[in-house]
Amino acid sequence: MIKEKLATIKKNIPSNVTLVAVSKTKPNELIEEAYNSGQRIFGENKAQELKNKAEVLPKDIEWHFIGHIQRNKVKYIAPYASLIHSIDSIKLLAEVNKQGLKNNRIINCLLQFYIATEETKFGLSLEEAEELLTSIEFLNLKNIKIVGVMGMASFINNEAQLRNEFIRLKNIFTQLNNNFFKHTETFQTISMGMSGDYKIAIEEGSTMIRVGSAIFGNRN
Repeated sequence: MIKEKLATIKKNIPSNVTLVAVSKTKPNELIEEAYNSGQRIFGENKAQELKNKAEVLPKDIEWHFIGHIQRNKVKYIAPYASLIHSIDSIKLLAEVNKQGLKNNRIINCLLQFYIATEETKFGLSLEEAEELLTSIEFLNLKNIKIVGVMGMASFINNEAQLRNEFIRLKNIFTQLNNNFFKHTETFQTISMGMSGDYKIAIEEGSTMIRVGSAIFGNRN
């Protein structure tokens, strides 16, 4: 079942788009089933859960942390996360840097932007991101690398609005790329699009989609 669903999604997305299988709340058996079907990138949104899974599941899995994270939880994911999608403050970034240093790693990060209409979503504004990227504190962080942007669209069925929100994130990526990352080849990820809207996200420039229920079934 999972194998077929993965095959269908992979067949329908361009080769330049990375699929993150969102495995949060899912048992290890289902992750192993996806792993045995060739999937290697999995997304978790609870620090302790990511740590527990990373310790027992195959070591060539690439773990992405996709949820909002408190600074005191960063230490749990720092040894394992290959990408943190949800950086929304300089304080959080400084903590990731501190834990990266402790683990002798440079941790890849995405800046999360607020593009939705819902009040519950987290994220930076463009102005806040520019302030972060020009701060002395940021320039001294050596154990993190900003490799792109992430955003969560509104949870709605309005295609025009979804499109506008994805376009906004793509424009933010382009502005940051031109102003701060022109000479950095690693700044290339636009993480947007989930099970219900990833096709629209890809049309608007997404290079990374986070898909859970379309692979593993509805949330527990």
